Amino acid sequence: MSVVGFLLTPGVHLLDLAGPAQVFSTAADLGLDYEVRYSAAREEVVTAQGLALRVATDALATGPEDLVVVPGWRAGGRVPYRILTEGQAAALTAHRAAGGTVASVCSGAFALGEAGLLDGRRCTTHHGLQDLLAHRFPRARVVPDVLYVPDDGVITSAGIASGIDLALYLVTARHGPSAAAAIAREMVVYARRNGDEPQAGVMLRHRGHLVDVVHRVQDVIDARFHEPLPLTELAASARVSERTLTRLFTAATGLTPLRYQQGLRLERAEHLIGAGETVEAAARAVGFRDARMLRRLRSRSEAA
Repeated sequence: MSVVGFLLTPGVHLLDLAGPAQVFSTAADLGLDYEVRYSAAREEVVTAQGLALRVATDALATGPEDLVVVPGWRAGGRVPYRILTEGQAAALTAHRAAGGTVASVCSGAFALGEAGLLDGRRCTTHHGLQDLLAHRFPRARVVPDVLYVPDDGVITSAGIASGIDLALYLVTARHGPSAAAAIAREMVVYARRNGDEPQAGVMLRHRGHLVDVVHRVQDVIDARFHEPLPLTELAASARVSERTLTRLFTAATGLTPLRYQQGLRLERAEHLIGAGETVEAAARAVGFRDARMLRRLRSRSEAA
């Protein structure tokens, strides 16, 4: 039996906690030996979303084969210097020293830093907190814009939903990719993302504008990026001319509709290749007739 213990702090984000907790709970439902436990300094923890949780105040009873996770909390760029009690910080340090695994989600990385667990290690956190983490813990090697970073028994992840990716990675490391795939399928998670994938993918990076016409066309491309999408069809879906669509789309995103679609295809293909697919198979899966265009886009991306 492996214990997965969640160490909760005031203002904990529900998804930071619930995402990885669901992964290990589902793993147990599917027959893997996991027991999920929760601990906090006080019996009641009020989450960032206003829901109060009743939690044991006992120290997490863990062994070298177990995992302790510190979910993030609402930070807003202001992270206190003292997050954990002295007992909690000492327990984290002792757990890692005994060979146990320690992980964090989002701002939870600051708790690991407070316990001295980031010194000399590669780590990450939410993109809005990376600079602060590097400033607060100068001996840590903060890796920007990735989903999660494992380093010698300490695994840190980016914001919110990346805790699911972190948990699936840990299941994969222990039980293999098929077990993680079964859990992801049960949770209706699209796919386990690799740790070095960017926190903000193509969709998020180009969705910050306020142009409705462009958003409508992006909705079409996002859903059907693997299909041929002539500009005439995209313009008709938005009820504008091809020239107007190209002008609005480029002004709002910095890309033409074709470049945007290619970016989505490349991003998905890179995920497939990272999961073990060949370049040829990945190219076909994302809509290219052969691998030549994919290789060209990959080379262009690497040179950028």
